[in-house]
Amino acid sequence: MSHQNSDGPSLGSDAVRAGPAPGGPLDLGLLRTFLAVHRARSLTTAARVLGVSQPTVTAQVRALELQLGRQLFERLPRGVAPTTVADELAGEVAGPLDALAAVADRGRTGVEAPPEPVHLGGPAELVSVRALPALASLTDQGVLLRVTTGLAEGLLEGLHSGRFDLVLSAVRPRGRSVISVPLMDEEFVLVAAPVWARRIGPLADADPGPLRDVPLIAYAEDLPILRRYWRHVFRTRLSARPAVVVPDLRGVLASVAAGAGVSVLPRYLCEDELASGAVVPLLSPEDPPINTGFLVERAGALPRAPVSAVRERLLQAARSW
Repeated sequence: MSHQNSDGPSLGSDAVRAGPAPGGPLDLGLLRTFLAVHRARSLTTAARVLGVSQPTVTAQVRALELQLGRQLFERLPRGVAPTTVADELAGEVAGPLDALAAVADRGRTGVEAPPEPVHLGGPAELVSVRALPALASLTDQGVLLRVTTGLAEGLLEGLHSGRFDLVLSAVRPRGRSVISVPLMDEEFVLVAAPVWARRIGPLADADPGPLRDVPLIAYAEDLPILRRYWRHVFRTRLSARPAVVVPDLRGVLASVAAGAGVSVLPRYLCEDELASGAVVPLLSPEDPPINTGFLVERAGALPRAPVSAVRERLLQAARSW
């Protein structure tokens, strides 16, 4: 194929066909370039991080593939994807290379580096309702915290590229380049304001019929959480157009409580409203949908006390979530 993209020519195939070069130790410069590409998932971005040209990065990756006799990356329409060989190699070299980089930087400046913030990513709702209250006391201990909210896919890409130290993820990441620990289970609840609950009436577990003409309040246009609930509880496919779309579950909750319609929310997010009666559960299935959240970090990341403090505080707090 002769596709072109911002990351240049195809990687890997020519180097692998050529076979490994004569034996010898792996070049640290090639490994450093490899790790930058692995984290950025892009030759262009890696070149910018390293301060070299993209052809130089491409040539160095090919040289390492030649020396190993294995393909490390597959070219995509945008960026590159690591092979399983690359994931394993990244897990082996990331820690030592990061440690060497820290020593080199310290030697170059000749002064102690200022404290670095802990960069945390996660869903806006979980970060706001659970994580930030749990981490509040760490600021008094000098921990600097920088928080980014977003969807799991983008946050995990940022973790791979070194943008984040820790990520709260609603999906379990794959690959040896990251370490994930189950953090909490969130139960999903079908909720409505009391006025809608009275209009709908009692629901049978297997019959969503009374909800057919009820306005639906959703996180996204394709109703991801609602569709999952319908599939799990009602054993049927939900095909509907939402009345209101709010890309923040706290906004969904506010809309439901105000009487706009029905939605599905994690119980932790609406437990106060359930307790006060501002919203009510429409159904209490014996087997409600459950989603596990994970705390994720890069394998082999350079240990830092502030990151460890945030990690341990989140794990401790999650026991009561």
